[in-house]
Amino acid sequence: MNYVFISPHFPDNFKHFVISLRRHGANVLGIASEPYDVLDVELRNSLTEYYRVDDMEDYDQLLKACGYFTFKYGKIDYIESHNEYWLEKEAQLRTDFNVSGLKSEDMPAIKNKSEMKKVFERAKIPVARGEVVKDLKSAKRFIKKVGYPICIKPDIGVGASDTYQISNEKELEELFATKPVVNNIMEEFITGDIHTFDGLVDKDGNILFLSSFIYSGVMETVRDDLDNIYHNQVEIPDDLMEFGLRAVNEFKIRNRFFHLEFFRTDKDKLVALEINVRPPGGWSLDMFNFAGDINIFDIYAKMIMEGDRSEIPKIKYHCAFVGVKFGLENELKHSREDGLAKYGHLVVRHGPMPDIFSAVMGNYSYIIRSQDYDELMEAARYITARENNEPGGIDENRIS
Repeated sequence: MNYVFISPHFPDNFKHFVISLRRHGANVLGIASEPYDVLDVELRNSLTEYYRVDDMEDYDQLLKACGYFTFKYGKIDYIESHNEYWLEKEAQLRTDFNVSGLKSEDMPAIKNKSEMKKVFERAKIPVARGEVVKDLKSAKRFIKKVGYPICIKPDIGVGASDTYQISNEKELEELFATKPVVNNIMEEFITGDIHTFDGLVDKDGNILFLSSFIYSGVMETVRDDLDNIYHNQVEIPDDLMEFGLRAVNEFKIRNRFFHLEFFRTDKDKLVALEINVRPPGGWSLDMFNFAGDINIFDIYAKMIMEGDRSEIPKIKYHCAFVGVKFGLENELKHSREDGLAKYGHLVVRHGPMPDIFSAVMGNYSYIIRSQDYDELMEAARYITARENNEPGGIDENRIS
Protein backbone atom coordinates (compact mmCIF):
# COMPACT_ATOMS: atom_id res chain seq x y z
CA MET A 1 0.00 0.00 0.00
CA ASN A 2 1.55 3.28 -1.18
CA TYR A 3 -0.04 6.30 0.47
CA VAL A 4 1.17 9.74 -0.62
CA PHE A 5 0.54 12.35 2.08
CA ILE A 6 0.62 15.97 0.93
CA SER A 7 1.91 18.29 3.67
CA PRO A 8 1.91 15.68 6.47
CA HIS A 9 3.40 18.10 9.02
CA PHE A 10 0.56 20.63 9.09
CA PRO A 11 -1.38 20.99 11.24
CA ASP A 12 0.81 19.29 13.80
CA ASN A 13 -1.76 16.66 14.86
CA PHE A 14 -1.84 15.27 11.30
CA LYS A 15 1.36 13.39 12.10
CA HIS A 16 -0.91 10.87 13.85
CA PHE A 17 -2.40 9.89 10.48
CA VAL A 18 1.11 9.00 9.32
CA ILE A 19 1.95 7.15 12.53
CA SER A 20 -1.25 5.07 12.38
CA LEU A 21 -0.96 4.28 8.68
CA ARG A 22 2.64 3.15 9.06
CA ARG A 23 1.74 1.04 12.11
CA HIS A 24 -0.86 -0.76 10.00
CA GLY A 25 1.64 -1.48 7.23
CA ALA A 26 1.37 1.36 4.69
CA ASN A 27 4.27 2.95 2.87
CA VAL A 28 3.60 6.59 3.76
CA LEU A 29 5.33 8.91 1.29
CA GLY A 30 5.38 12.56 2.30
CA ILE A 31 5.58 15.65 0.10
CA ALA A 32 6.11 19.16 1.51
CA SER A 33 8.46 22.14 1.29
CA GLU A 34 9.71 21.97 4.89
CA PRO A 35 13.33 20.81 5.38
CA TYR A 36 13.37 17.21 6.53
CA ASP A 37 15.39 17.98 9.65
CA VAL A 38 12.75 20.35 11.06
CA LEU A 39 9.95 17.78 10.86
CA ASP A 40 8.65 16.29 14.10
CA VAL A 41 10.75 13.26 15.10
CA GLU A 42 7.75 10.90 15.32
CA LEU A 43 6.65 12.04 11.87
CA ARG A 44 10.09 11.49 10.36
CA ASN A 45 10.33 8.04 11.88
CA SER A 46 6.93 7.04 10.46
CA LEU A 47 7.43 8.25 6.90
CA THR A 48 8.77 5.63 4.49
CA GLU A 49 10.28 8.47 2.45
CA TYR A 50 10.01 12.24 2.28
CA TYR A 51 10.28 14.28 -0.92
CA ARG A 52 10.99 17.95 -0.37
CA VAL A 53 9.82 20.42 -3.01
CA ASP A 54 10.79 24.08 -3.23
CA ASP A 55 7.28 25.37 -3.85
CA MET A 56 4.08 23.51 -2.97
CA GLU A 57 2.14 25.87 -5.24
CA ASP A 58 4.10 24.63 -8.28
CA TYR A 59 2.08 21.67 -9.55
CA ASP A 60 4.92 20.42 -11.73
CA GLN A 61 7.03 19.84 -8.61
CA LEU A 62 4.24 17.77 -7.01
CA LEU A 63 3.86 15.86 -10.28
CA LYS A 64 7.58 15.11 -10.33
CA ALA A 65 7.48 13.92 -6.70
CA CYS A 66 4.65 11.48 -7.42
CA GLY A 67 6.44 10.29 -10.53
CA TYR A 68 9.51 9.52 -8.44
CA PHE A 69 7.43 7.61 -5.87
CA THR A 70 5.74 5.62 -8.64
CA PHE A 71 9.10 4.69 -10.17
CA LYS A 72 10.55 3.61 -6.81
CA TYR A 73 7.54 1.99 -5.05
CA GLY A 74 5.08 1.11 -7.80
CA LYS A 75 1.51 2.29 -8.31
CA ILE A 76 0.23 4.89 -5.86
CA ASP A 77 -2.92 3.77 -4.03
CA TYR A 78 -3.89 7.00 -2.24
CA ILE A 79 -3.03 10.69 -2.50
CA GLU A 80 -4.42 12.74 0.41
CA SER A 81 -3.74 15.77 2.57
CA HIS A 82 -7.00 15.99 4.62
CA ASN A 83 -6.61 19.72 4.11
CA GLU A 84 -9.04 22.04 2.31
CA TYR A 85 -6.22 24.09 0.81
CA TRP A 86 -4.76 21.21 -1.20
CA LEU A 87 -8.00 19.52 -2.37
CA GLU A 88 -7.73 20.68 -5.97
CA LYS A 89 -4.05 19.74 -6.34
CA GLU A 90 -4.77 16.32 -4.78
CA ALA A 91 -7.58 15.79 -7.26
CA GLN A 92 -5.37 16.76 -10.20
CA LEU A 93 -2.66 14.35 -9.05
CA ARG A 94 -5.22 11.54 -8.69
CA THR A 95 -6.44 12.32 -12.19
CA ASP A 96 -2.96 12.32 -13.69
CA PHE A 97 -1.83 9.14 -11.88
CA ASN A 98 -5.18 7.32 -12.13
CA VAL A 99 -5.50 7.01 -8.35
CA SER A 100 -8.89 6.23 -6.81
CA GLY A 101 -10.75 9.04 -5.10
CA LEU A 102 -11.97 12.50 -6.01
CA LYS A 103 -10.78 13.67 -9.42
CA SER A 104 -10.61 17.13 -10.97
CA GLU A 105 -14.07 16.70 -12.50
CA ASP A 106 -15.52 16.21 -8.99
CA MET A 107 -14.21 19.50 -7.60
CA PRO A 108 -16.96 21.98 -8.55
CA ALA A 109 -19.63 20.28 -6.41
CA ILE A 110 -17.41 20.27 -3.32
CA LYS A 111 -15.52 23.56 -3.81
CA ASN A 112 -18.06 25.94 -5.35
CA LYS A 113 -20.80 26.94 -2.92
CA SER A 114 -23.13 27.65 -5.83
CA GLU A 115 -22.71 24.07 -7.10
CA MET A 116 -23.08 22.60 -3.60
CA LYS A 117 -26.54 24.14 -3.41
CA LYS A 118 -27.63 22.14 -6.43
CA VAL A 119 -26.57 18.86 -4.79
CA PHE A 120 -28.30 19.73 -1.50
CA GLU A 121 -31.43 20.59 -3.46
CA ARG A 122 -31.32 17.24 -5.29
CA ALA A 123 -31.19 15.61 -1.86
CA LYS A 124 -34.28 17.65 -0.88
CA ILE A 125 -32.37 19.50 1.84
CA PRO A 126 -33.29 23.19 2.36
CA VAL A 127 -30.65 25.76 1.40
CA ALA A 128 -30.42 29.53 1.69
CA ARG A 129 -31.42 31.28 -1.52
CA GLY A 130 -28.31 32.50 -3.25
CA GLU A 131 -26.58 33.13 -6.56
CA VAL A 132 -23.21 34.19 -7.91
CA VAL A 133 -22.97 37.95 -8.46
CA LYS A 134 -20.35 39.62 -10.65
CA ASP A 135 -21.23 43.29 -10.33
CA LEU A 136 -23.37 45.76 -8.41
CA LYS A 137 -26.23 45.46 -10.89
CA SER A 138 -26.57 41.69 -10.46
CA ALA A 139 -26.28 42.10 -6.68
CA LYS A 140 -29.14 44.58 -6.57
CA ARG A 141 -31.23 42.29 -8.77
CA PHE A 142 -30.75 39.42 -6.31
CA ILE A 143 -31.49 41.60 -3.27
CA LYS A 144 -34.74 42.68 -4.88
CA LYS A 145 -35.82 39.02 -4.64
CA VAL A 146 -34.78 38.29 -1.03
CA GLY A 147 -34.40 41.67 0.70
CA TYR A 148 -31.83 42.81 3.27
CA PRO A 149 -29.78 41.71 5.13
CA ILE A 150 -27.69 39.53 2.86
CA CYS A 151 -24.36 37.74 3.15
CA ILE A 152 -21.68 37.87 0.48
CA LYS A 153 -18.58 35.64 0.35
CA PRO A 154 -16.28 33.93 -2.15
CA ASP A 155 -17.95 31.16 -4.13
CA ILE A 156 -14.80 29.13 -3.46
CA GLY A 157 -13.53 29.61 0.04
CA VAL A 158 -13.47 28.22 3.56
CA GLY A 159 -14.21 29.72 6.95
CA ALA A 160 -15.38 33.30 7.46
CA SER A 161 -12.62 35.13 5.59
CA ASP A 162 -13.81 37.79 3.11
CA THR A 163 -17.39 37.28 4.31
CA TYR A 164 -19.61 40.31 4.76
CA GLN A 165 -23.07 41.00 6.12
CA ILE A 166 -24.78 43.78 4.19
CA SER A 167 -27.81 45.50 5.72
CA ASN A 168 -28.65 48.30 3.30
CA GLU A 169 -27.91 49.77 -0.12
CA LYS A 170 -25.27 52.18 1.20
CA GLU A 171 -23.21 49.31 2.65
CA LEU A 172 -23.67 47.37 -0.57
CA GLU A 173 -22.36 50.21 -2.75
CA GLU A 174 -19.43 50.82 -0.38
CA LEU A 175 -18.46 47.15 -0.58
CA PHE A 176 -18.44 47.11 -4.37
CA ALA A 177 -16.51 50.40 -4.43
CA THR A 178 -13.75 49.21 -2.07
CA LYS A 179 -13.48 45.41 -2.48
CA PRO A 180 -12.84 43.24 -5.55
CA VAL A 181 -16.20 41.44 -5.64
CA VAL A 182 -15.69 38.95 -8.48
CA ASN A 183 -17.56 35.64 -8.68
CA ASN A 184 -18.78 35.95 -5.12
CA ILE A 185 -21.91 34.24 -3.96
CA MET A 186 -24.64 36.32 -2.36
CA GLU A 187 -27.15 34.65 -0.04
CA GLU A 188 -30.13 35.60 2.03
CA PHE A 189 -29.02 36.07 5.62
CA ILE A 190 -29.91 33.13 7.85
CA THR A 191 -29.69 33.56 11.62
CA GLY A 192 -28.95 30.67 13.91
CA ASP A 193 -26.20 28.46 15.27
CA ILE A 194 -24.20 26.19 12.98
CA HIS A 195 -24.69 22.47 13.63
CA THR A 196 -22.09 20.27 11.96
CA PHE A 197 -22.39 16.70 10.77
CA ASP A 198 -18.94 15.14 10.85
CA GLY A 199 -17.77 11.64 10.18
CA LEU A 200 -15.88 9.01 8.28
CA VAL A 201 -17.29 6.80 5.53
CA ASP A 202 -15.66 3.79 3.88
CA LYS A 203 -15.42 2.83 0.21
CA ASP A 204 -18.78 1.02 0.35
CA GLY A 205 -20.67 3.89 1.97
CA ASN A 206 -20.63 2.43 5.49
CA ILE A 207 -20.40 5.07 8.22
CA LEU A 208 -17.53 4.32 10.61
CA PHE A 209 -17.71 7.42 12.81
CA LEU A 210 -20.15 10.27 13.48
CA SER A 211 -20.04 13.44 15.55
CA SER A 212 -21.56 16.90 15.64
CA PHE A 213 -20.46 20.32 16.89
CA ILE A 214 -22.40 23.49 17.59
CA TYR A 215 -20.72 26.74 16.53
CA SER A 216 -22.08 30.15 17.41
CA GLY A 217 -21.28 33.11 15.21
CA VAL A 218 -18.14 32.14 13.25
CA MET A 219 -18.39 35.28 11.12
CA GLU A 220 -18.86 37.42 14.25
CA THR A 221 -15.85 35.75 15.92
CA VAL A 222 -13.60 36.97 13.12
CA ARG A 223 -15.32 40.31 12.46
CA ASP A 224 -15.65 41.41 16.09
CA ASP A 225 -12.44 39.75 17.37
CA LEU A 226 -14.17 37.51 19.90
CA ASP A 227 -13.00 34.56 21.92
CA ASN A 228 -14.31 31.24 20.62
CA ILE A 229 -16.27 28.44 22.26
CA TYR A 230 -17.82 25.50 20.47
CA HIS A 231 -18.93 22.14 21.75
CA ASN A 232 -20.10 18.72 20.62
CA GLN A 233 -23.51 17.11 20.80
CA VAL A 234 -23.49 13.80 22.65
CA GLU A 235 -26.67 12.80 20.82
CA ILE A 236 -27.09 13.84 17.19
CA PRO A 237 -30.64 15.17 16.65
CA ASP A 238 -32.84 13.08 14.36
CA ASP A 239 -33.32 15.78 11.72
CA LEU A 240 -29.58 16.45 11.53
CA MET A 241 -28.90 12.72 11.23
CA GLU A 242 -31.43 12.39 8.41
CA PHE A 243 -30.17 15.38 6.40
CA GLY A 244 -26.52 14.55 7.07
CA LEU A 245 -26.75 10.95 5.88
CA ARG A 246 -28.81 12.02 2.88
CA ALA A 247 -26.15 14.57 1.93
CA VAL A 248 -23.27 12.10 2.32
CA ASN A 249 -25.09 9.76 -0.05
CA GLU A 250 -26.01 12.48 -2.58
CA PHE A 251 -22.47 13.88 -2.69
CA LYS A 252 -21.20 10.29 -3.11
CA ILE A 253 -18.54 10.69 -0.42
CA ARG A 254 -16.45 7.55 -0.06
CA ASN A 255 -13.32 6.48 1.83
CA ARG A 256 -12.80 9.81 3.53
CA PHE A 257 -13.87 12.27 6.19
CA PHE A 258 -16.72 14.70 5.74
CA HIS A 259 -17.69 17.94 7.48
CA LEU A 260 -21.14 19.36 6.71
CA GLU A 261 -22.51 22.58 8.16
CA PHE A 262 -26.16 23.45 8.70
CA PHE A 263 -27.84 26.49 10.20
CA ARG A 264 -30.40 25.70 12.88
CA THR A 265 -32.80 28.64 12.75
CA ASP A 266 -34.78 30.19 15.57
CA LYS A 267 -37.72 28.14 14.27
CA ASP A 268 -35.69 24.95 14.87
CA LYS A 269 -35.32 24.24 11.15
CA LEU A 270 -32.13 23.10 9.44
CA VAL A 271 -30.75 24.92 6.40
CA ALA A 272 -27.69 23.51 4.62
CA LEU A 273 -24.69 25.85 4.52
CA GLU A 274 -21.85 23.86 2.90
CA ILE A 275 -19.90 20.62 2.69
CA ASN A 276 -16.19 20.01 3.17
CA VAL A 277 -14.78 16.63 2.20
CA ARG A 278 -12.09 16.62 4.87
CA PRO A 279 -12.00 16.54 8.66
CA PRO A 280 -13.10 19.63 10.61
CA GLY A 281 -10.18 21.94 11.31
CA GLY A 282 -8.18 23.02 14.32
CA TRP A 283 -8.27 20.59 17.22
CA SER A 284 -11.58 18.98 16.26
CA LEU A 285 -9.97 15.62 15.51
CA ASP A 286 -8.53 15.63 19.02
CA MET A 287 -12.00 16.45 20.35
CA PHE A 288 -13.34 13.34 18.59
CA ASN A 289 -10.76 11.30 20.50
CA PHE A 290 -11.34 12.89 23.89
CA ALA A 291 -15.14 12.81 23.58
CA GLY A 292 -15.22 9.09 22.88
CA ASP A 293 -11.94 7.77 24.34
CA ILE A 294 -11.00 6.62 20.84
CA ASN A 295 -8.20 7.05 18.29
CA ILE A 296 -9.80 8.49 15.15
CA PHE A 297 -6.45 8.34 13.32
CA ASP A 298 -6.29 4.60 13.95
CA ILE A 299 -9.90 4.12 12.82
CA TYR A 300 -9.01 5.89 9.57
CA ALA A 301 -5.85 3.82 9.06
CA LYS A 302 -7.71 0.55 9.62
CA MET A 303 -10.35 1.66 7.09
CA ILE A 304 -7.64 2.33 4.49
CA MET A 305 -5.66 -0.83 5.16
CA GLU A 306 -8.17 -3.43 6.31
CA GLY A 307 -11.70 -2.20 5.66
CA ASP A 308 -12.77 -1.58 9.25
CA ARG A 309 -16.43 -2.51 9.88
CA SER A 310 -16.56 -2.19 13.67
CA GLU A 311 -19.48 -0.57 15.47
CA ILE A 312 -19.66 3.24 15.37
CA PRO A 313 -18.02 4.54 18.59
CA LYS A 314 -20.27 6.11 21.21
CA ILE A 315 -19.75 9.67 22.41
CA LYS A 316 -19.06 9.50 26.16
CA TYR A 317 -18.35 13.12 27.12
CA HIS A 318 -19.54 16.63 26.50
CA CYS A 319 -16.46 18.21 24.96
CA ALA A 320 -15.73 21.87 24.21
CA PHE A 321 -13.07 23.91 22.49
CA VAL A 322 -12.18 27.22 24.16
CA GLY A 323 -10.03 29.70 22.23
CA VAL A 324 -8.80 32.90 23.91
CA LYS A 325 -7.67 35.94 21.92
CA PHE A 326 -4.56 37.91 22.94
CA GLY A 327 -3.94 41.63 22.60
CA LEU A 328 -7.49 42.80 23.33
CA GLU A 329 -8.14 45.91 25.39
CA ASN A 330 -10.68 44.02 27.44
CA GLU A 331 -8.46 41.99 29.80
CA LEU A 332 -9.24 38.50 31.03
CA LYS A 333 -10.55 38.29 34.59
CA HIS A 334 -8.68 35.09 35.36
CA SER A 335 -5.13 34.05 34.56
CA ARG A 336 -4.26 30.82 32.80
CA GLU A 337 -2.95 29.51 36.11
CA ASP A 338 -6.24 30.35 37.83
CA GLY A 339 -8.20 28.54 35.13
CA LEU A 340 -6.04 25.42 35.33
CA ALA A 341 -6.18 25.42 39.14
CA LYS A 342 -9.98 25.65 39.19
CA TYR A 343 -10.87 23.50 36.16
CA GLY A 344 -7.71 21.54 35.43
CA HIS A 345 -9.58 18.29 36.05
CA LEU A 346 -11.61 19.03 32.89
CA VAL A 347 -8.70 20.17 30.69
CA VAL A 348 -7.38 17.42 28.41
CA ARG A 349 -5.29 19.63 26.11
CA HIS A 350 -4.15 23.22 26.13
CA GLY A 351 -1.55 25.28 24.34
CA PRO A 352 -0.87 28.00 21.74
CA MET A 353 -2.68 27.98 18.42
CA PRO A 354 -0.74 28.63 15.16
CA ASP A 355 -1.14 32.20 13.93
CA ILE A 356 -2.81 31.02 10.73
CA PHE A 357 -5.80 29.79 12.80
CA SER A 358 -5.86 32.51 15.46
CA ALA A 359 -8.47 34.79 13.89
CA VAL A 360 -11.10 32.07 14.36
CA MET A 361 -9.60 29.73 16.95
CA GLY A 362 -7.88 32.20 19.29
CA ASN A 363 -4.23 32.49 20.29
CA TYR A 364 -4.31 30.11 23.25
CA SER A 365 -6.69 27.19 23.28
CA TYR A 366 -8.14 24.50 25.50
CA ILE A 367 -10.06 21.27 25.05
CA ILE A 368 -12.22 20.50 28.06
CA ARG A 369 -14.56 17.59 28.69
CA SER A 370 -17.09 16.52 31.29
CA GLN A 371 -20.07 14.22 31.62
CA ASP A 372 -21.89 17.26 33.04
CA TYR A 373 -22.73 19.81 30.32
CA ASP A 374 -23.40 22.63 32.81
CA GLU A 375 -20.00 22.09 34.43
CA LEU A 376 -18.37 22.22 30.99
CA MET A 377 -20.00 25.52 30.08
CA GLU A 378 -19.21 26.96 33.51
CA ALA A 379 -15.54 26.24 32.90
CA ALA A 380 -15.68 27.74 29.38
CA ARG A 381 -17.22 30.94 30.72
CA TYR A 382 -14.61 31.17 33.49
CA ILE A 383 -11.69 30.78 31.08
CA THR A 384 -13.04 33.44 28.68
CA ALA A 385 -14.47 35.84 31.31
CA ARG A 386 -13.28 39.41 30.76
CA GLU A 387 -13.44 42.55 32.85
CA ASN A 388 -16.60 43.72 31.12
CA ASN A 389 -18.89 42.46 28.38
CA GLU A 390 -17.26 44.33 25.50
CA PRO A 391 -16.08 42.59 22.29
CA GLY A 392 -13.39 40.05 23.01
CA GLY A 393 -15.45 38.24 25.60
CA ILE A 394 -18.21 35.71 25.08
CA ASP A 395 -21.78 36.88 24.82
CA GLU A 396 -23.90 34.55 26.96
CA ASN A 397 -26.42 34.38 24.12
CA ARG A 398 -23.77 32.85 21.84
CA ILE A 399 -23.29 29.77 24.01
CA SER A 400 -25.89 27.12 23.23
